[in-house]
Amino acid sequence: MDQTTPITIGAEASCTDGVCGEVRRVVVDPVARAVTHLAVEPKGRQGLSRLVPLDLIDTSGGEIRLSCTLAEFGQLDPAEETQFVPGTRGYESYGPEQVLAWPYASLGGEPSVVGAAVSGVSETVTFDTVPLGEVEVRRGEPVHATDGHIGHVEGLVIDPRNHHVTHVLLQAGHLWGRKEVAIPISSVTSVDDGIRLSITKAGVQELPPVNIDHPAG
Repeated sequence: MDQTTPITIGAEASCTDGVCGEVRRVVVDPVARAVTHLAVEPKGRQGLSRLVPLDLIDTSGGEIRLSCTLAEFGQLDPAEETQFVPGTRGYESYGPEQVLAWPYASLGGEPSVVGAAVSGVSETVTFDTVPLGEVEVRRGEPVHATDGHIGHVEGLVIDPRNHHVTHVLLQAGHLWGRKEVAIPISSVTSVDDGIRLSITKAGVQELPPVNIDHPAG
């Protein structure tokens, strides 16, 4: 895997002026088999993750560095979107895109917590944002050989020259108790619903082990 770069999902990412968060998922163009974005989320701030284009990312030296400031990072496209669930009492005639905010205070003077189960207030749902025609890969997603489940995704290896995925990193904890392995992308048949391979469990076992830097925590 010369001249390739591993991207471990869960690894820390830094802007030019400080740490901006950690990689929560990787967005892939399934046709080109190329990484297009990383979803980076500030630690402990769920819902504020951003889609970072690959041309802003430098992974040389084993670190993930973004060529933007923290302020510029905050202006990138959101990696998650929250919408109202239509049809709840008081919002029957509105679609999720028509209700943008819902501050609420009770008549008794005590403000209610946003997101609480309040009669007549619509519920919300949050989902990942993925560019049209692309798919996401998350840490821990299942990997299936032709004869059954074989492990979980730890990350991807990309060629920094063209952002093409070269290998899928398979997470530790396999039944045979060996180190992680890097599965060539040529053995991947689908990334739509977990990772599906064209090789058997025995074929995966025969692949050479690799060392993966696991993110802390």
